[in-house]
Amino acid sequence: MDHGRGNDGENAEVEAMLRALYGAIVEERGRWVGHYGQYRLTSAFQPVYSFPHRRPVGYEGLIRVEDDRGRPVTPVTAFEGVGTFDEQVLLDRLCRLLHVHNFVSQQQPDCWLFLNIHPAVFLHAALQVRMLARAVEVVHQLGLPTHRLVFEVTEDVMARDESFEDAVEAARATGCLLALDDFGVGHSNFDRIWRIRPEIVKLDRSLLRRSRGSKRMARVLSQMVALLHECGSLVLLEGIESAEDAQLAMDADVDLVQGFVFGHPAPFLRDGAGVSEALEGVWSLFNERQTQLRQEQLDRLTPFRTAVALALQPLQQGRPLVEAAAPFLKLEGAQMCYLLDEDGRELGPRAVPASGPARIDPRFLPMERAGDARWARRPYFRRAVESVGEVQTTRPYLSLHGARMCVTVSVAYWQDGRLRVLCGDVDWNEA
Repeated sequence: MDHGRGNDGENAEVEAMLRALYGAIVEERGRWVGHYGQYRLTSAFQPVYSFPHRRPVGYEGLIRVEDDRGRPVTPVTAFEGVGTFDEQVLLDRLCRLLHVHNFVSQQQPDCWLFLNIHPAVFLHAALQVRMLARAVEVVHQLGLPTHRLVFEVTEDVMARDESFEDAVEAARATGCLLALDDFGVGHSNFDRIWRIRPEIVKLDRSLLRRSRGSKRMARVLSQMVALLHECGSLVLLEGIESAEDAQLAMDADVDLVQGFVFGHPAPFLRDGAGVSEALEGVWSLFNERQTQLRQEQLDRLTPFRTAVALALQPLQQGRPLVEAAAPFLKLEGAQMCYLLDEDGRELGPRAVPASGPARIDPRFLPMERAGDARWARRPYFRRAVESVGEVQTTRPYLSLHGARMCVTVSVAYWQDGRLRVLCGDVDWNEA
C-alpha cells in the first residue's frame, strides 16, 4: 500500500509539473509564446542542412527572451537569474515544450527537431522514469514521434558525473536521438564517444575557426571526422558563416552543416528553397577545387613518376640504386630513394641527392636510422605489389623521417625471380 501511495504521489507531481508548463504558454496569432516571471519566451529555428540531400534535414530550436519592457535578454542571463534548481528544471522544460509546439504547428515532415537540454537537467530528468514516460506521451499526442527528436547535451558533463551513461540509456529508450554538443575542446575524449555512441556529434565551432587558413588544422579536422564516422556517429559542423567555411566542411566530409550562410534563426521553418542556389555554389566550388587539386598534384608529381619509371630498366639490369635513381634525386623536393623486398624490408643503403640528405630535426634522430625497418603496412608498398609495373603515388602523409609531410612514389618489379619495390620520397612542402 505504501508503494502505491508513492506512485500516486509521483504521478501527482508529474501532472502538477505539466499543468505549470501548459499554464505558462499561450498561442498568439499562430505562434506559441511562453511567460516566465518577467520574461517573454519565443522560439527561433535554425536549419540543419545535409550536403548530399541539399535540403534541411532538421531544425535546432533556440529560445529568444525579452524582458517586461520588450528588450532582448540573453538566454544565459535568464537562466542565471533562476533561483533554485527546481525552477531551472521548469524553465528548461518550458523552453523545450515551446519549441515542440511551434515546430509541430508548422507541419514540416521528415525532419529532426534539435533540442538543447541543460546537462544537469538531462541527468535529473532522464532518470525520472514517470516524468520521462509522461513527456513521451505528450510529444506523441502532439503528433511528433520521438525518433524525430534530437537532444543536444554538452560533452563536459560526462567528465564530471558517473550517472551520465545511465541517463543516456534512459533517454535513448524513449526512441529519441542523442547529439553530443561542443565536441573538440576541453574534456573531449573519443573513449566517451565509444561508450555512449551518440547518433550525432556536433563539432565545436572553434575547430572551424582554427581550420581557416591552416592546411594542417584542416587535415586534423578531416581525420577527426573520419574517426567519428568509425565510431558510428554522424558529424555536424556548426558556425558556417561563409562559402569558404562551407567548403572546409565539405572537404572534411562532415554530414550536416549549420550556420548563417544557410539561414539565420527565425520563427518560421525554412524549406531550403532559398538556399538551393548557395548549396549548388558550394558543390560547384567543390568540383572545381577537386579538379584543380588533382591537376596540381599531377603537375607536381609527373616528373617524379617519370623518373621512377625510368629507373626500372637500369635496376633490372643490376645497376646501383644511386645511379638508377639519379634523375629522381635531381628534382627539387626529392628526399631519397630506397628499395624494399617482397616483405617490405629495406635492401641496401638509401640513395639521397648529391647535395646530401635533407636536414633532419635533431629531435627526430632516433627515427632516422632505418636498420632492419619494415614498411609492408604502408600504402605505397601495398598498392605497388598489388599492381606490379604500375607507378603509384600516395596522398600527403606524415613521414617518420623527420616528421614532415611527404608523398611517396613507388613501383613494384621483378628481378631475378624476386619481387622488389622502388620507392622515392618527395617533400610535399618543397616539391
